Amino acid sequence: MVEQAAVEPPQDDKELALPTELPLPRQFGKYTLLRKLASGGMAELFLALHRSVAGFEKLIVIKTILPSMNHDKSFIDMLLHEARLSATLSHTNIVQVYDVGQVEGRYFIAMEHIHGEDIRSIIRAMKKNAVTEFPLEHALNIILGVCAGLAYAHEKRDLDGALLNIVHRDISPQNIVITFTGDVKIVDFGIAKSETQSGEDTKSGQLKGKVPYMSPEQAAGEPIDWRSDIFAAGVLLFELTTGKRLFKGASEYETLRLICEKEYPHPTMVKPGYPPHLERIVMRALAKRREDRYQSAREMQSDLEDFIREERIKVSNVSLMSWMQMLFEAKLAQQKEALQDIKQLADIIASQHGSALSDGGGGTIITNSGVGSASTIATPPKRSSAGIVIALMALLGAAAGGFLYLRNQALARERAAQAAAALEAAKERPAAVEEAKGSLEIKSSPEGASIWINGDLRKEETPAKIEGLPFGREIALKLTKEGFETYRESFTLSDAAPAKAVNAEMRTGSVTVILKVDPPPMIWLDNKPWKGKGSKIEGLAADEEHKLVFTANGFVPKTVTFTAKQGETKVIEERLVKSDGVGAAGGTPAGGEPKAGGATAKVRVGSKGGFCNVTINGASHGSTPVEAVVNAGTVRVSCKPADGASQSQVVKVNAGDTARVSFKLD
Repeated sequence: MVEQAAVEPPQDDKELALPTELPLPRQFGKYTLLRKLASGGMAELFLALHRSVAGFEKLIVIKTILPSMNHDKSFIDMLLHEARLSATLSHTNIVQVYDVGQVEGRYFIAMEHIHGEDIRSIIRAMKKNAVTEFPLEHALNIILGVCAGLAYAHEKRDLDGALLNIVHRDISPQNIVITFTGDVKIVDFGIAKSETQSGEDTKSGQLKGKVPYMSPEQAAGEPIDWRSDIFAAGVLLFELTTGKRLFKGASEYETLRLICEKEYPHPTMVKPGYPPHLERIVMRALAKRREDRYQSAREMQSDLEDFIREERIKVSNVSLMSWMQMLFEAKLAQQKEALQDIKQLADIIASQHGSALSDGGGGTIITNSGVGSASTIATPPKRSSAGIVIALMALLGAAAGGFLYLRNQALARERAAQAAAALEAAKERPAAVEEAKGSLEIKSSPEGASIWINGDLRKEETPAKIEGLPFGREIALKLTKEGFETYRESFTLSDAAPAKAVNAEMRTGSVTVILKVDPPPMIWLDNKPWKGKGSKIEGLAADEEHKLVFTANGFVPKTVTFTAKQGETKVIEERLVKSDGVGAAGGTPAGGEPKAGGATAKVRVGSKGGFCNVTINGASHGSTPVEAVVNAGTVRVSCKPADGASQSQVVKVNAGDTARVSFKLD
């Protein structure tokens, strides 16, 4: 952990030569600045190389205060607060801070180099590559990473176990970076709020963060907590999955009014065919009252994971990596070539400085007592700016003739070293050890319950024994049976406990539904015909989504989805609308639901190369993948992508069978 700093700005501006005016690469304490990444009104970002003993090399990012800001104590305090706060956080979805100090009279932070692009840059690249829709699986992957990082930060405690109450306050497209290896990173805790930040909070009339991603309480200048970050994550989820901005006024004032005073549009109003389950997650995250939102980022993450499992969406870091590399293929090639050239120049410059630039030299570390020496290693003597410029120009001129030769020699040595290291590693590599597997024995009363492992439905029913389960990973077991409550249990298998026995007592479903439907309909419950009384359904499982379909000859079928708590009685009142004659007896109802009393079958619809909205016998079933119950016989399936022509297939499916239909999208 980095200690609190006593900030005393240098008294003499002459000490602050403008090193950014010098050519790059150049030395900066123990780091070599390679190239400038970004520059703002208060700070600059540089790609840098950190070298140490035994050939250690690591690309990092250096954030420095501009000389003009060196007397701004509040900004220095903010920079050092960012460093102290970020240094306590170590999570795969949060940028890591390695060092903080002062070199050449300028405060700096050394942080993890993230080779990737922020969401704003990704959107621009999509437009450039004529990609019109953000892939759903990648949008969900990104928000899962954001939720995981936020959950870690929100739950972070100090060494005494006290909650730090960290709030990022600026979750926005610019501060979410996707790496070219498919990882998601939250960056810039510069305006983050925590309990350790004594005497600082949002002052009256001063808003911190980007306006279109502020929560209502943040936009109103009220005190905020971690749930403000959850609201911002909800805005990102809405925008990535609909392709539309949520809050965009003619001015910042109008945007603030949209956030605080107006009703928010539902995703289905913006994008037809939007998944209802995902819409519920979005709208809960966007609740105006913070008490109505998710009460933790981990809770939102869990709901998203449930949606992904239930819809069988292939969320994958490997897929996200491939997509990113496709979008930025030309830029990656240019960066690689430029970095090789800069690296060769950095090698030449480092050789001129000698071994004094080993770890710890040439900088100062911020401590509780102020600015102290980083190490007993001697710091190289300072040179004037003009002297450095002349020396560097002479050096570059002398190196120009032999630069290609040096580069080729360096590459040859590097490849030879890599080959030798690989050969040595192969010799020493131990034989692969077969991963240990555990077993699970499941019994239920009554028997015949469906088994779900980590969201995937198994082919077995209880009683059953399942082998080959991994050690050291949490296993989520779910048992379901019509008329009974869902049974859930989580556990982890290990060498010490390789087997698990589950004896589940399935409780009778406690949810009751009272139906008041005019005219009295035929009823389908969860894709199966309901054979009980038409006015009352009992014994449904709590906390599960159920679907009711009401059909009657001469009327348009009506679909209702709902969830209920344990012991709850729901009353559903519906009046069916007369149809225009479609759906006469003997055919498929206008809404595409199977005719009650007839033989039924199933159709599973998928798509390769993207997503499409599925219509079966004229009824919309949402985005792929889709599974639907239909009347046995001839079934017409259509697939309409966001862009491009609709595709159709006609399949014949026998009673009790399942037909699989797949569409290939260009």
